[in-house]
Amino acid sequence: MNVIVVGVGFMGAGLVRRLSRQGFSVTAIDSDRAALDALDASFTGKKVLGVGFDRAVLEEAGIMRASALVSCMGSDEANIVVAHVARSMFRVPRVIARLHDLSKAETYRRLDIQTISPNSWGISRVCELLTYGQLDGVYEVGSGDVHLVRADIPALLGGSTVRELTALGEVQIVAVSRNNETFIPTQGTVLNDGDIIYAAVATSANRKFKQMLGIGE
Repeated sequence: MNVIVVGVGFMGAGLVRRLSRQGFSVTAIDSDRAALDALDASFTGKKVLGVGFDRAVLEEAGIMRASALVSCMGSDEANIVVAHVARSMFRVPRVIARLHDLSKAETYRRLDIQTISPNSWGISRVCELLTYGQLDGVYEVGSGDVHLVRADIPALLGGSTVRELTALGEVQIVAVSRNNETFIPTQGTVLNDGDIIYAAVATSANRKFKQMLGIGE
């Protein structure tokens, strides 16, 4: 996976080091040469000096081949510009922006941009968001007959209820993540496009759950 990280302050630097150690192909962008020079030998990726919302800088960073972009500069306004450019102009599949002012979360959501909060939890959360696909096993329960599965709600299922994705004794939605908050849903909870659900799924019902989500084999 090719990941671009814009802004290598405390959080960005920690993120690029961790992603690099995990085997990602990482490019770090920052307008401060000293910040890039401060990245130690644990970072094996590419460094690009420049402003993160400059098209030429993004192209130099390889945005045309990027699987994901994370913007974690100190300014919410700068982060939203970079994230929006990556999403709308370059069609980067996964875009994540650091969010300082929680009141702006809805703006990011409308632009189909995931957000993370500026604390130590942020690095782990970004890595989690980058390392799973549309459907991913999270935890095997007991003898392995039940799995906790994490999945994206596709656009076609936006507006569906939890009840519609429940199969008695086989599939049970146990949690929903939305706008950086996770909650336990009721059977009547309406799911939105872009929600992340966590479901307890019997191993024997894996195929059924994929069919419910409209995911091919």
